[in-house]
Amino acid sequence: MSSTESPDTATAALPVPPAGPGRRGAAETVHTVALPGLTLTVRAPVGSPAPQDGGAETGTGRDREPALYVHGLGGSSQNWSDLMPLLADRVDGEAIDLPGFGHSPPPDDGNYSVSAQARAVIRYLDAAGRGPVHLIGNSMGGAAATRVAAVRPDLVRTLTLISPALPELRPQLTAVPTALLAVPGITGLFGRLTHDWTPERRTREVLALCYGDPGRVSPEGFNAAVDEYARRLELPYFWEVMERSARGLVNAYTLGGQHNLWRQAERVLAPTLLVYGGRDRLVSFRMARRAAAAFRGSRLLTLPEAGHVAMMEYPETVARAVRELLDSDMTDVTADASRS
Repeated sequence: MSSTESPDTATAALPVPPAGPGRRGAAETVHTVALPGLTLTVRAPVGSPAPQDGGAETGTGRDREPALYVHGLGGSSQNWSDLMPLLADRVDGEAIDLPGFGHSPPPDDGNYSVSAQARAVIRYLDAAGRGPVHLIGNSMGGAAATRVAAVRPDLVRTLTLISPALPELRPQLTAVPTALLAVPGITGLFGRLTHDWTPERRTREVLALCYGDPGRVSPEGFNAAVDEYARRLELPYFWEVMERSARGLVNAYTLGGQHNLWRQAERVLAPTLLVYGGRDRLVSFRMARRAAAAFRGSRLLTLPEAGHVAMMEYPETVARAVRELLDSDMTDVTADASRS
């Protein structure tokens, strides 16, 4: 697994996974949910009806268990467009744009900490009345999902974490640029230094950082990612959100006591699936063993050729592992019911 330590990725790349539509081009619905001080964009495969009048869903009349997908730093709900259709027959899935990302505007309070992202997830689930859900998170979204599962176990049926951004004492060299985004002024400097970069070049840099093999991205997926990157660069708050979110993630790494993410991982009661990529340049593959020990009774899926976004690179494999987790959870529930 020496590739996990390779420093040959472009150090100027931003940790923004491609956010175009899934390779299957599955139809999706998109709606917004307004909460006090917060507006969230929610995406779902066609067949999962959007609520009327832009309000939160009640969760009634559904014949599948609810699931919620949470993206990583710089990502969006579109990061799940490959995986969601593969699980749509089992779960009623929704993916949210965290505040300031995708099509969700910044939060009124300007707070982009991991705790604030977790609160946004909790507030949405409480308002929608959809818990407990099968909660699925990637990278920063995995850190936020860990917090949600630890502090609100009533909201989480199962937990799936794909390259979760949990604290590393010795981060690999290729992850250092992400940490540098937290330094005040760095994002502005990066913006000036890369002013002449085309969206195509920016997207290629991101693919090299996030994918184990960027060649797995289809031409359609690449073009969609380019269009999405170009749209983001026009947003007046793009660089500020990146800087504050990166700072929030770095700050979460330094928290001690009950707020420490590893301590919270040990508190998680929900059945947990962990997915790690052998070519991940942002979250070290060596963290898989520590995570498996921290999350009690967890399952571990390692994909030697995957990078940071396994749900986009190997959606079928990830979907099979999630199904196995759901089947195991259903078996446990049936066994508990029979004993009672």
